Order: sequence, then structure tokens, then C-alpha cells
Amino acid sequence: MAPPNYTDMKYLLSIVSFLLLATPLIAQRGYWQQHADYYMEVDMDVENHQFSGKQVLVYSNNSPDTLNRVFYHLYFNAFQPGSMMDVRSRTIADPDSRVGDRISKLTPEEIGYIKVNSLKQDGVDLSYQTVGTILEVTLHQPILPGSTTQFDMDFQGQVPIQVRRSGRDSAEGVSYSMAQWYPKLSEYDHRGWHPNPYIAREFHGVWGDFEVKLSIDREYTVAATGYLQNPEQIGHGYYPKKPSKKKGKLTWHFKAPKVHDFMWAADPDYRHLVKEVPDGPTLHFFYIPDSTTIHWEQLPDYTMKAMQYLSENCGKYPYEQYSVVQGGDGGMEYPMSTLITGQRSLRSLVSVTVHELIHSWYQSVLATNESLYSWMDEGFTSYYTAEIINFLFNDQAYPHAQVGNYRGYFALVNSGLQEPLTTHADHYDLNGVYGTSAYSKGSIFLRQLKYIIGDEAFQRGMKRYFNEWKFKHPEPNDFKRIMEKESGIMLSWYFEYWINSTKSIDYQLKEVKANGEKTDITLKRAGGMIMPLDLLVTYKSGQVETYNIPLRIMRGHKPLADMQLSEPWPWTNPTYQLTIDIPLDQIASIEIDPGRQMADVNTENNGYLPEKIESEDDSTGTQE
Repeated sequence: MAPPNYTDMKYLLSIVSFLLLATPLIAQRGYWQQHADYYMEVDMDVENHQFSGKQVLVYSNNSPDTLNRVFYHLYFNAFQPGSMMDVRSRTIADPDSRVGDRISKLTPEEIGYIKVNSLKQDGVDLSYQTVGTILEVTLHQPILPGSTTQFDMDFQGQVPIQVRRSGRDSAEGVSYSMAQWYPKLSEYDHRGWHPNPYIAREFHGVWGDFEVKLSIDREYTVAATGYLQNPEQIGHGYYPKKPSKKKGKLTWHFKAPKVHDFMWAADPDYRHLVKEVPDGPTLHFFYIPDSTTIHWEQLPDYTMKAMQYLSENCGKYPYEQYSVVQGGDGGMEYPMSTLITGQRSLRSLVSVTVHELIHSWYQSVLATNESLYSWMDEGFTSYYTAEIINFLFNDQAYPHAQVGNYRGYFALVNSGLQEPLTTHADHYDLNGVYGTSAYSKGSIFLRQLKYIIGDEAFQRGMKRYFNEWKFKHPEPNDFKRIMEKESGIMLSWYFEYWINSTKSIDYQLKEVKANGEKTDITLKRAGGMIMPLDLLVTYKSGQVETYNIPLRIMRGHKPLADMQLSEPWPWTNPTYQLTIDIPLDQIASIEIDPGRQMADVNTENNGYLPEKIESEDDSTGTQE
């Protein structure tokens, strides 16, 4: 192998440019992040499903710490009997049906592995140990703050039968879904190292540039993260040429700038479609033709509309291409690409594509540590999935796009099994609790935030969050501060209740009674979580009034539009009284949160209808 000369001027300029770009980060919580550039040459043997590789990794320590060791992820080692993923799947009460006990039954020819044959730091052999899915490495020389070192590695791997995300010979017949396939350096940040064992959950990676040369039998078409550098040499799959009947291999050469992972997939039968989005990017689609081909042929138009929606509402997509690739075991996001199963109805195919596409914003570009903050990735993605699917299919029957997420959350609350969103993704007691928490409760987090601060501040905040934190690793407080700046409202209380606790929302109309020519309305907080309230009063004349009751702790309120502002509610007070200048006998109804934007776990006590009260309470006009 002849790796590039990483001491040449071009590379030094790229490092200087990166550091200059990173300079503004100092203003953000003393922010810094590591940087890792990968150069890999990989040779694939499709007869025995094994591959060999050479990796050059140039690592920049931008932290204030001296590093004496490093860690690599060896994800494929999870697909072996007795691995932590295997044991976890066989002992958890609700195992993922895609995994079950399948790993425990893999034969030596079916397992996955990554073996490191040699590893050097700046030319000196290193001592290392493989411990499950983690390679523990003792350094020859400490990596000082502000310094750069180079690691050279020879490795080999075997592709497992497809079980979870990665693997070969999937249920849909895709030859290779190569995710988490190479030795990947663990992230080091202000919390320290993140060498978490792989048990089929989420990921966290180091930003950098990837250059990958992949040699594989020439009848295969390859889809991958990054930009293909030699399309004329490759020919088939990218140009309207027939696949070559020659034997031997082709080398696919990809470059992927500013990413934190690299995925590729390959199959001899891939069909390739291209769709240009006005003002970019280029969309690529790779699928195996079958009875669902008609849906794949419709998919590019839907994906283009979703891409335009996201770029307009969340921030401009920063790369020049995006690839939708059939493979894997469901749907999983990767930089500039996704793996999805393809034998689906049109709506299902569009939905999974849209969901994984949105991850390009909230995982691939806004690369939060999704193991620690899965709600910031899966939750935000689920929110926009519902909004975009509603938009694409014009769902008149479901004008409230998030209705499914609310239902899931309510079921979780009623189960009594809820855990705080601060729980590490790997450590939830149940898979189902993790899924509903990260996806549904995370989605409702955004829906309620929009209710709290108002539509315009929410839209500005989402764009500002993306633009200020793209290509970094934002955390919850970084998002909170953006939204506080855009809204002028203090939001710590909302994060503390919704993210850090399992307290739920339950507000009720406690009492409505006449007070001369006025009406006294008493509200009660019956649940553990505090929220500002919108209260709709409808008069018998047909006139309506909406009162906004902010929390005092917010130190502000959302734009009122046609609403009337009421005195803030001190959160310590279990009840609140509002007096309105209208006689009780002129009121037709009163309702808390008429738009059902709060995840109130009991809406049966949210309304007042005088006819119902009179019949039940001898016309006293009082509701308890």
C-alpha cells in the first residue's frame, strides 16, 4: 500500500483550515473536538466473505488533555456466540425479534469478526488487546494537547450473516451491508473516552475525512458514503453501460469529507437511479428489482420533496449527494447515506426513507452522542418524520401529525415502566421502553416546546441550532440555550421535568362558579409536571377568548396573537384562579389546551360544559 504523504503541504493546510474553522467553538462552553482522518485500502473476497485492510489514521488531539491510550471499536465481534450483544438479546425480557437467539447459533463460517494484525504509532509497534468489541491500545508516546499522531494498522475481517444492521445475504437477498465494518477510533470528548461495547444500540464517532479504496469482484455494484472518484473506470452502476463479463476485480475509490463514519453496500443486481434536487444535492437510489420496483421508481420524487422541506425548515443539507441503499434489516442512518429494507408498500418505503434522511440532520451532521442523548437524535427525527409524512401524503384524517407519538407515550406512562430520558441507550431495562422514550417522548419534547415558545421562535431556533452546531457534537444545554435566545423564555424547568424525570402532565378544571357579573375559574395541577396553559372560553354567542397562563419560572411568554395574557402561575401553587369579565350563564364551554399540544395524561378533566354540570350537580354551576 502507498498511503498519501500526510506531511505534505496540502494536508497541513487542511489541518490549519480545520483548526481555523473550529476557533469560534471556543465561545461555546469552552468547546473543542477531536479530529481523525482515515485512509483505507480494503480487498474483499466474496468467496469466503472475508476482507483484508490497511488503515492509516491521523489523529489530532484538540483536547486540553494528554492521552496515554486509545480505544477502537471492533463492531463485527458482536456477531459471535457469547458476545455481549448475544447475551443481552437472550436475557432481556423483550428481545429484538431481528436478533433473538440468532447470534448464539452462528457457525464459525457465519460469525463476524475484526482482527487487528499489527498497529503502529508513528512507525513504532504498539501493545494492544482485543476485549469483545473494543480494542484497548497502550500508546508508545502520549498524545499531547494540540499535537497529531499517525496510526498504521493491518486488519482482517469476516462478514457475518446479516443479523442486525450489518452483514451478508440479507432476508431480501442483498449481498453485503457493510456498516460498522472497520476498526473505528472511539470518541474522546469533555466526558472522556466512550469505548462502549456494541450491543446493537447507538453510535458516537470522531469527525474527520475518509478516503477508502475498495477492491471487489467487478460484477458487483457498490453504494457508499462519500463521492466516487473514478466513475469512468467503474462504469456499470453509474453510467448506462452493461456490466462487464470480465473476471477480476475493480477498485472503487471514495472520498467523504467531514463525516464520522463510512458505510458501503454491494450487490451484483443493484439497479441505480439518480434524481437531481434543484439547488442540490444529487440523490442516488440502489435497489434490487422485484415486485416493489414500481415503488422504488416513485421514491425519488418523494425523497426530493422531503429533502427540500428539511433544507427549508431545518437548515441547508451540507453535502453534494445522498444515497438510499437497499440492505440491512430495517432502516439505519449513515453519513450521506442510509441502509433500508426495500420490500415495502409505497408509504412504508417513503416513511423509512424520510426517517433515515432526517437523521442526516440530527445524527450525521448534528452528531450528538446518541447513546447518551438518543432523544435528541431519534426524537427530533421522529418529530419531523411525522410532519413530513403528513405533508407528503396530505393526511386530512390526521391533522395533528404527532398523534401516533402521543399515543405511544401515553401507553408508556400507563405501563408504569417509564425511565428518564437521561438513561443511556444501552441500559434501558426494556427495548420497548427505550424505543418509546427515545422516539415518541423525544418527538413530543419538540411538539411541546413549540407550544411553549411559539411557532416563529421554534422555527428560528431549529435553524439556528443546525447552523451553529453542525459538524460538532451538541448536548442538551447547547440546544436549550439556542431556544432561550430565540424565545426570550427560560427553559431549564422544561428540560429538567421532561428529560430528567418521569413526571407527567395532568391539569384539570377544578371549579367554575359565578362571581356576580364575572366568573371564577379554578385550575389544578394534578400531575407532577408543570406547564404553561392555554385556556379556551367559548361563549353562548359564539365568541371565543383564549387566555395564556405562563409559568412564573419562564420569565416570559410566547407571542400572544389573539390570546389574552394572564398572571403567571407560580409553580409551587397547586391551584390557580382566573377571573373573567363575563357572567357564568353566558359561557358555553371552557377547555384547557384546546389544541391538545400538551401530553396531558387525562384530558377527561380538561373541560367544562354547563349543561352536563347542571344535570349532575343540581344546577349549581360548579365543577369539582
